[in-house]
Amino acid sequence: MGISLWQILIVLAIIILLFGTSKLRNVGSDLGSALKGFKKAMQDDDKKEGEEDKQDADFQPLDKPVSKTDESTTAQNAEATKQKQANKD
Repeated sequence: MGISLWQILIVLAIIILLFGTSKLRNVGSDLGSALKGFKKAMQDDDKKEGEEDKQDADFQPLDKPVSKTDESTTAQNAEATKQKQANKD
């Protein structure tokens, strides 16, 4: 049911006959230029975010220590999980 190598070659041959190698070369270079521009824009966007030091409201930065309330909540969750596992056994 899959596509074989011969089927792919036949489709490529038909595309080359329809469009010609010069148009395909132009399409390939245009696509490459578009990808380069996209990568550059993504890198520029990452640099801007790093300079502004934006922080997400939902998450704490990794460089700050976890508060005591978070530690106690984590400990309570761990105990509840242990109790559930013990009840299953």
